[in-house]
Amino acid sequence: MPSSSTSAFSCVRLHETLALLTSQLHPDANHKEDMVFLKDVFSERSLSYLMKIHEKLRQYERQSPTPVLHSASTLAEDVAEELQSGPMSAEEKELLHLLTSPHLKAVLSVHDTVAQKNFDPVLPPLPDDFEDELDEESVKIVRLVKNKEPLGATIRRDDSTGAVIVARIMKGGAADRSGLVHVGDELREVNGSSVMHKRPDEISQLLSQSQGSITLKIIPAIKDEDKLKESKVYMRALFDYTPLEDKATPCQEAGLPFKRGDILQVVSQGDQTWWQAKRVGDCNLRAGLIPSKQFQERRSFRLSRKDRRGSSGEANVSDQNDTEFLIYEEVTCYQQKPNERHRLVVLIGSLGARINELKQKVIAENPHRYAVAVPHTTRPKKSHEKEGVEYHFVTKQAFDADAENNKFIEYGVYKENLYGTSIEAIRSVQAKNKMCLVDVQPEALKALRTAEFKPYVIFVKPRIPESRRRRSATTSPGGGEHARITEEDLQEMRLSAQQIDQQYGHQVDRVLIKEDTASACAELRSILERLERETFWVPVSWVKA
Repeated sequence: MPSSSTSAFSCVRLHETLALLTSQLHPDANHKEDMVFLKDVFSERSLSYLMKIHEKLRQYERQSPTPVLHSASTLAEDVAEELQSGPMSAEEKELLHLLTSPHLKAVLSVHDTVAQKNFDPVLPPLPDDFEDELDEESVKIVRLVKNKEPLGATIRRDDSTGAVIVARIMKGGAADRSGLVHVGDELREVNGSSVMHKRPDEISQLLSQSQGSITLKIIPAIKDEDKLKESKVYMRALFDYTPLEDKATPCQEAGLPFKRGDILQVVSQGDQTWWQAKRVGDCNLRAGLIPSKQFQERRSFRLSRKDRRGSSGEANVSDQNDTEFLIYEEVTCYQQKPNERHRLVVLIGSLGARINELKQKVIAENPHRYAVAVPHTTRPKKSHEKEGVEYHFVTKQAFDADAENNKFIEYGVYKENLYGTSIEAIRSVQAKNKMCLVDVQPEALKALRTAEFKPYVIFVKPRIPESRRRRSATTSPGGGEHARITEEDLQEMRLSAQQIDQQYGHQVDRVLIKEDTASACAELRSILERLERETFWVPVSWVKA
């Protein structure tokens, strides 16, 4: 913010500029009316007054003023009354005229409101006849003050009685904060208007349109229900959810939108179909509705069954029991303890990511801190190689036996030789108090996501230009190496990244966009350093005893 002297100088220069503009405006034949209009505007004395008032207010604001008194309106009225009690001089008459003018009264009234911090609307008086219709002990009049936020309650029509019942109270909403509305209460009136013959959607619209104070006539639930204690359950969302696109939600305005990977605090699971939740990190304290795990699984099952239907119209149920529906994963905060083994760092990459090179460069810079799991192979050892350094050299029979006993996280064939990374090789690195880095195919994630390894998964993908015209024809994306990349190659890279994201993105903790090797290495180093000192969300099963 500029100093007062600078602001004053700017104001003076603005006056001078306007005066100069006014003197330079000479109407011509083509723009005569426009020039005349501008000249009149710049010449207005009111504009000059406004600029001076603005500058005075800016100077006053920088002083951080506090109210001298909280009842300026009352003081002005007392002074006016005192002036009228006797003969007045010309100055006193002018003062009385100022104090009784509507504009000054309004300014003083605003001053008192701000000074007293009295911003809430005034609730209307109770209706005189509200006791006539119902017994005084069976009816409850609730007055709430709300802004443009939803009331934070949903309603339903009772099938047997036709009564309008409060179905749920959203945690943190206006109704919940009041403590006066409860699940099971029967709603009779909203702002004096009966809801007995209105549809639930009409009532919801009436409630949402009510601003300021809102008066509800309620029949309390016959059976008092204990308030649900706020849950400390946290879930990682494994799918995207948009309430406005969900026709099944009881109230779209009360729905909580979220993206895959968001951490949700589920504050109520009292409803088997719709949970109440908040997004961790949101400043909004009001909970929203999300589909429960069971409800979303049923919906996903129905959709997948439709996808599996053949041309005969019959569902293929042979693999239904193997279907994994990605809904929520219960998580908790985790921070590595000083004497605890390091988390396993797993790198997966799409085409063109060159993650092995990235991994090797980071390890070479700090071999005492990071290491790779030494792989097994059946190929012959070369003269310069050492057992247990580059590879563990084993026979094909030994390799096959280990594979049969599930000792490898992944293995494959290259030039008729077998290669694989074993679980023991990872444990060997961790036993040396080093952080183990492995790069694997995404399919191996399922075997690695265990409480023992607590893997942190990094998805590396090269930055791929939208069009080949925007890049050098000989520069490959992601590494800076020189190799001719065709548009078909780029399309394969895009498709590879999309497929990995769709199938395995819910298991990824961090996406690393590789511009070039140097910057990618720097970002990877930063991630590894944070793993040792910061707190992360991990599945609850990883930290439970």
